Amino acid sequence: LAAADPRVLALAAQVTESPEQDIPLLLLKLKGILNSASLGCEESKKIKQDIYDYDLTQYCMLVLRQDHSRLCGGWATAAQLAEILSHCCVGLEVKGDPEEFYKKFLPSAIDNLLVLGRRLQARFIRALKDEEKQDFLRWFQTVTDAICWLFGGHIQLAACVLQNDHFLQLLITDDVETAITMMSVLHNILRVNSSVLLQVDEETLHSVLDELVYKLSSTTNPVIGNAATKLLLLVAKFCKQLVKLLAARYKGLKGLLSKQWTGKGFDRDLSQLLDLLYLEQSSGKGEMQRQHQAACIIQAMWRGFQTRKRLKKLPQAVTTLQRSFRAKRQQELQHLKKQKEDEALKLQMQLQRQRAMRLFHERQLALLEIIHASQVNKYMEEMEGKSALTIQRFWRGYRARRNFHQQKQSLKEYKAAVVIQRAACKFLEKRRRRRLLSPWKDPKGLTDEQRLALQQKVDDYIKLHPASQMSEEMSKELHMQAQEKLSQFLLRSRLDQRAAQRREALLAQVNTDVELLMSAPGLAKTTEKDLDVFMSRSIPVATKARQSHNTMLKYTRWPWWKKLGDEFMEDDVIPDDALNAELGTLFIGGRK
Repeated sequence: LAAADPRVLALAAQVTESPEQDIPLLLLKLKGILNSASLGCEESKKIKQDIYDYDLTQYCMLVLRQDHSRLCGGWATAAQLAEILSHCCVGLEVKGDPEEFYKKFLPSAIDNLLVLGRRLQARFIRALKDEEKQDFLRWFQTVTDAICWLFGGHIQLAACVLQNDHFLQLLITDDVETAITMMSVLHNILRVNSSVLLQVDEETLHSVLDELVYKLSSTTNPVIGNAATKLLLLVAKFCKQLVKLLAARYKGLKGLLSKQWTGKGFDRDLSQLLDLLYLEQSSGKGEMQRQHQAACIIQAMWRGFQTRKRLKKLPQAVTTLQRSFRAKRQQELQHLKKQKEDEALKLQMQLQRQRAMRLFHERQLALLEIIHASQVNKYMEEMEGKSALTIQRFWRGYRARRNFHQQKQSLKEYKAAVVIQRAACKFLEKRRRRRLLSPWKDPKGLTDEQRLALQQKVDDYIKLHPASQMSEEMSKELHMQAQEKLSQFLLRSRLDQRAAQRREALLAQVNTDVELLMSAPGLAKTTEKDLDVFMSRSIPVATKARQSHNTMLKYTRWPWWKKLGDEFMEDDVIPDDALNAELGTLFIGGRK
């Protein structure tokens, strides 16, 4: 591999070490480096590759996104950086990752240049002094030239420029100077890639054509009219399909061109465009006549077919109509009959109610005539009490029946739960009974003969293996050796136990860290809270303890049918399989 250009290396080092406000002025040195080599030679390609490899083009893009009114050099520096960025990208052959360069870097560069153009256009329109307006216009033209140079070197960017919303915003302006500049950019796009209008979506195509036709209809400036006419002529020459679109979408375009723009200094281009539109109109009229005749023939055939089809189905339709009419009339008669019966029933019930009320009042009057005047109040109170009791009795009965119907389903569920619990308890009781050990049976005693034979075997073994005699000093020495070995064994076993506990704690800690790493977000989404989880050892332990506590609470809230086999367990004991299923690798106090 060839060594990188020392000027590029030195500039990259300066950019990396310099403060942010000095970077734009440093990047202007790239212009001298690029101009030192002739365009298209191997040295120029090598310099552009080094500039891209050391991310100087990325720095240029980042600087273009900033507000240059607050930076050193201002908008002049931004325009020069836009020119430098376009020259760095044209003729560059990326070897490392070409897909990222062509699909991400270049579209992003186009977008940044268009955003810079919009800012310069807005400041040009708002400027009050002629000198400021000239400066902003010059910088705006420099940026548009950089855009043209960039999509001229990469043809696929022409469609990207057209589909960008910032380009349409730049084109849709009432300012004459910037409008002429943007129409020249559009002319260069069509010259570089003549089929680009067929590659973009229909909405973008209509927006561009609408703006060109609007400029022809809303202004009398011959420069704007000449540029818009040339663009429409270029569009019509490139594709016949677009001529059809112009003739169909803009009906009054021919009259507008012939009346308003004739004799303005560009009659040649205007006559060519009108000839194309009139030719399309004449061919379109003949085609419309043929289509009209074909449509009339198709409609006549279709109407004849539909009429013959209806005539064939006429007897069946009449039968169906009569059947539906009779069914509807029968339904109406039944409805009237039912209505009359309901009215008669209501009238009969009303008469019965009136008759009963009359008899009741007559009976009360007769009783009042019989009862003494001093007993009338007492009698009326008794009648009111009986009436209240009757009303309460009927109301309680109605409420009890209503509550019974409402609780019927819950009562069924309660009875079903009782039956299931009873069956489960019986089953568990049977299983526990089967597991009980059989009662202890004392061994049978030895007989006298068996006892004598066993004693004889013991005596014979003692004779064959007499016990060795040991002095008191030897016994004490042997006892001291045994004590020393026992203490050494206990010490080693305690150390081994501590080492084993430490190993288990480390394994549990590693498992916890692995789980946290598996569930951690990506580096692009990491926050300070995620870093605290790995820097503090108490957070994982607290998290696992919280999970253990939640699992215990969850177990206590289980429904009854999940605890059928746990009636004889202690209240504070939870099955191991439940904890393992919920916690996995929980460790508390260094144990997994």
